[in-house]
Amino acid sequence: MMTLDGKTVLLTGALGSLGRVQATRLADAGAKLLLLDRPDHERGAAFAIEIARTTGKATRFIGQDLNDLEASKARVQMLALECGGIDVLINNAALIINRPFLEFSLAEYEQQLRVNAAGTFALAQAVAPGMIAKSYGKIVNFCSGTLSGAVEGYVPYVASKGALYGLTKTLARELGRHGIRVNAISPGPVRSKAEEFVFGDRSKQYNDWVLDRQSLKERILPEHVADLVLFLCCSESDMITGQNILIDGGC
Repeated sequence: MMTLDGKTVLLTGALGSLGRVQATRLADAGAKLLLLDRPDHERGAAFAIEIARTTGKATRFIGQDLNDLEASKARVQMLALECGGIDVLINNAALIINRPFLEFSLAEYEQQLRVNAAGTFALAQAVAPGMIAKSYGKIVNFCSGTLSGAVEGYVPYVASKGALYGLTKTLARELGRHGIRVNAISPGPVRSKAEEFVFGDRSKQYNDWVLDRQSLKERILPEHVADLVLFLCCSESDMITGQNILIDGGC
């Protein structure tokens, strides 16, 4: 049975469709959770209370804008000191904009690289010293199935995930000697409320397009992704590092 008893886990993007399911899975496995997302304190506090009530595990919400890299790093460094170290970091937060390449501004390109790639770098630097001191730690990054180049309209997002892929590979090499495992997950199209919001009355058309591309003719759900995240956080995956694991239904 996969367990995270006694482990402190920092999960970013905790209030999104994927993050909320991951938080529940992690708490059910015994993790003490630090849930980080943009400063929506009322909604964040309510979710932390809900997790704590249903699982009995200590849960705390941290409102932090990852656009501010220095403040984010300092905040997580302070959290690590308060908690006696963060055992697992899950970089689930991401900024994504869909638009034709020529319509993106340089500022929008820079912002997506800042949040999606530089933010991960900053938080990894914040938690690594504590993991090194314990000679153990897990970092799970979120890349993307879009790295295949098969979809259009996401150039800055895909570029940022490419940077994150390189970061995962090189961090795994550099931190491995300290017992720190670094892996990435690349989900395909995940069925969520966000999908319905983005595609609206084109949701059925999009759903059919996704299933036509997949080998498995059923949709990927947040629960499927959360199960893989949990596996990479637990000791069962201790000999896996530097990998980018696709969960895409066989695209």
